[in-house]
Amino acid sequence: MIRTAFIILWVVLATTFWGIVAIIISFFSRTGNPVHIVARIWAKSILVVSGIKVNIIGLSNINPSYSYIYMCNHQSNFDIPALLGCLPVQFRWLAKAELFKIPIFGRAMRGAGYIGIDRFDQKSAFDSIKEASKKMKHGVSVMIFPEGTRSRDGDIGSFKKGGFIMAVDSGAPIVPIVIRGTRSIMAKGSLRINPGDINMEIEKPIDTAAYTRETKEDLIEHVRSIICKSFKKG
Repeated sequence: MIRTAFIILWVVLATTFWGIVAIIISFFSRTGNPVHIVARIWAKSILVVSGIKVNIIGLSNINPSYSYIYMCNHQSNFDIPALLGCLPVQFRWLAKAELFKIPIFGRAMRGAGYIGIDRFDQKSAFDSIKEASKKMKHGVSVMIFPEGTRSRDGDIGSFKKGGFIMAVDSGAPIVPIVIRGTRSIMAKGSLRINPGDINMEIEKPIDTAAYTRETKEDLIEHVRSIICKSFKKG
């Protein structure tokens, strides 16, 4: 528990320091890219202090200059620093609105151009999806946890529709990402943080041009089957 307490203290201090840096930088950046780089440094520091190593395969499947919708399974709070710190591309989170209410942290997220989504207000949620779709048309990539929340039992849950509506509206390819190992580091409902390895696999982009809002269920099933198959394989 002493180790966990030290890590939590570090997260609080790092979030405060790098959050203030991000807020200051955001006043001088219209793109949010420099702020995202600050977020990457913040995330890497948490991984290092926590004794976590991230192994990535499949980076050759993506082109950093292209716009994608990244969709990743959600096992733990540590999915966030793993993706932020180790995926070497610019992206914007589509994240739950509650996070934007956290002092300093929330302001830094807005400065990076991350988008809040209210899971309990359907109209507000669709407004957020429209905002994300507009960003994508200007070459911005978006990161989503399609399950909407962390898994309690380690299995991959059902996928929410919002991200797939954004995909068919924007025409952007979907890149499935599979994370393994984060649940054993910090499970949902637990404060204990264990050292360990995280394995991240980036799948090939999925063309969404042939899908419409009417056929989005087929797209959901296709993406989920790829993530589930890869997750079980590991």
